Amino acid sequence: MATEGAEAFGDNGEFAHSGCEAPEVTNFPQPDVGISEDIGGTDMADPSLAYNAHPMTGEEETEEREMPVDFDRQWKLVNDNPQDFNSWTDLLQYCEQEGHLKASRQALSAFLARYPLCYGYWKKFADLERRAGHNDKAEEVCVQGLTAIPLSVDLWIHYINLLLGTLNMNLPESTQRIRSVFEDALSAAGWDWHSDRLWDLYAEWEKEQGDLRAMTAVYERVMTVPTQLYRTHYEKLKTCITSNPLQDVLSPEEYEKVQAEYQQNQIQAKKEESDTTAGEEEDDRPPGEDDPANDGKDSEEAVQKMRELVLASREEIFQQNEAEVRKRWNYEDAIKRPYFHVKPLDRTQLTAWHTYLDWEIAEAQAAHAVTEGMDVEGQEASEVKEGIAGHRRVQILFERCLIACAFYEEFWDKYVHYLEPRSLEESRSVYRRACEIHLLYKHSFHLQWAMFEEQHGNISEAQRILETLEKAMPGLAVVRLRRVGIERRTGHLDKAESLLKEAVEENKDKPHLHAFYSIKLARFLHKLGKNASRARAVLQEAIEISPDNSKLYLNLLDLELSGDLRLNGGGVQQCVSKALAAPLSSDSKILFSQRGLQFAEDFGSTVQSVLSIYEEHQKLLNDLGAKKRGAENGDNEDPEKISKMDDGSATATSQQAAPPTMPPVPPPPVMGGDMSGYGNYSNWYQQQQYGGYGAYSNPWNQYSQYYPPS
Repeated sequence: MATEGAEAFGDNGEFAHSGCEAPEVTNFPQPDVGISEDIGGTDMADPSLAYNAHPMTGEEETEEREMPVDFDRQWKLVNDNPQDFNSWTDLLQYCEQEGHLKASRQALSAFLARYPLCYGYWKKFADLERRAGHNDKAEEVCVQGLTAIPLSVDLWIHYINLLLGTLNMNLPESTQRIRSVFEDALSAAGWDWHSDRLWDLYAEWEKEQGDLRAMTAVYERVMTVPTQLYRTHYEKLKTCITSNPLQDVLSPEEYEKVQAEYQQNQIQAKKEESDTTAGEEEDDRPPGEDDPANDGKDSEEAVQKMRELVLASREEIFQQNEAEVRKRWNYEDAIKRPYFHVKPLDRTQLTAWHTYLDWEIAEAQAAHAVTEGMDVEGQEASEVKEGIAGHRRVQILFERCLIACAFYEEFWDKYVHYLEPRSLEESRSVYRRACEIHLLYKHSFHLQWAMFEEQHGNISEAQRILETLEKAMPGLAVVRLRRVGIERRTGHLDKAESLLKEAVEENKDKPHLHAFYSIKLARFLHKLGKNASRARAVLQEAIEISPDNSKLYLNLLDLELSGDLRLNGGGVQQCVSKALAAPLSSDSKILFSQRGLQFAEDFGSTVQSVLSIYEEHQKLLNDLGAKKRGAENGDNEDPEKISKMDDGSATATSQQAAPPTMPPVPPPPVMGGDMSGYGNYSNWYQQQQYGGYGAYSNPWNQYSQYYPPS
């Protein structure tokens, strides 16, 4: 009976259609068994974080001291590449085939710490402990699994069946505990679209206990929840009401209420009869005879009428629930994979989840608007409505979505944006689950979490998040810059400077990153530290390491231009000369020459100096132009090809190469509009852009617009 809801899981450990279901709703009631350890948040496979097994006895330790022959090799594979799901399943299958308890514990604990949504493996873990005779450990595994995935109907049923098979059901406290676990299960997973088996199991168990009232109450509760098999529950409820005495299936209060309603209907019916008929009936009774005595039992007609009244009230609730089910049916039908799997979903499935979530949120908003206008008398109806369409219903759907879409940060982002106006703690919980379990290597969501914490004043937590992320994914420039930004915004300039200096030192063997951080440090020292000499020294040291990096010269030039030109005007021309002598590209050299000429025009002390620099600029244009044409034409050009050139084009070329007699006005330097160099940083702090930092193979990709070529 109660074990009918149990579902077997394949011995090979492979996933079936339901073998990987496991939603997680940490905000809903949890089973109170004294176990609430957090099994998530591990970067490496650490079994102690997933399952705290009791120490083995001396006999067990002796038997299990040696691991299977191939265990170490397979264990190393999953630790070297913990994201390889196939390696994990190979390890688990190997341990199961070997039948080695210690190896299986270690492998399952580590696997479930990384993939807690695979409810089938929680069941296998519990069965492993139970077969070994460790019923307490089996129960502990189930509780930890339900703490991680409280929406899993299958795991709740497995846990209940475990208790039914291990507890002494002749004891009153055992019955009470089973009932308590059922209530926890319904609170956590009873609103799921596929929760029908859990409701049926609870109702049948109450029937086994001989409590038909409790059985009826279970079916009446599920009638207010849109589920896939809603009609089946209603049919079972009607059967229960029509095949049992009403006193046995209704509470005493409701039975009295139905009796009173029936009697009121009878009185009303008599009043509607004619006075003549009523008088004749009175005359037919002998004088002095009282009304027939009531023996305390309702007539068959009365019982039938009262059943009709009971069913009529249930029919109204059923019709309301059926209307809600019909609204959701097409959305549910579009969800083809509601369980967890590492394989990606197609765009159609992702769109179906987005559409369903948007609709459910709109329904909740509409229901909330209706209930706000209700008076006290309408509160009971509003509670029923909230059960069908409301905030909690939206949360359930989000949690279901995050089973199948656990690796898609777009849904986690959608969830936290829905929760943030309602509860910061719930939003924080979602961030934590996403970043510490499912999105370990999606750094953009970690950055968003850090910004969330900083925005709400939790600076220490934001710092911790970024430090942890940098340890897990070293080398991401955006993470180091976020750490610098937090320290700067909180007034810790020494710490911010230290982080930049540390990054410069750590990347001396990586010229591009060294130059990148050197520029950041120089700007920091110049703009915030007001120390141009230290900033200049940083850039000059970086130029020695990367003499071919034009961005370093451009920042040095910017630094010189921002100073007092009356005191250090020669520094600008020195920077230009240094750039022209460096192994830079032709376009970069022309750009520096243009800026040197522009500076001479704006701030030169004599016209001779302007003309001198102009002549050098023209010479550079001619030399670089000749080299460029030679590179384009090639040194060994085909003579026949040269002979085919027309005279007009040659004349035009010679005329173009001749310098003009008067110096033209030099063109303004192409500075890119934003000399500060922060032109492309604005979108770092736009949440929609977080996904663009997936790779840093070329750390200059994001700064290509800082200094566009002339």
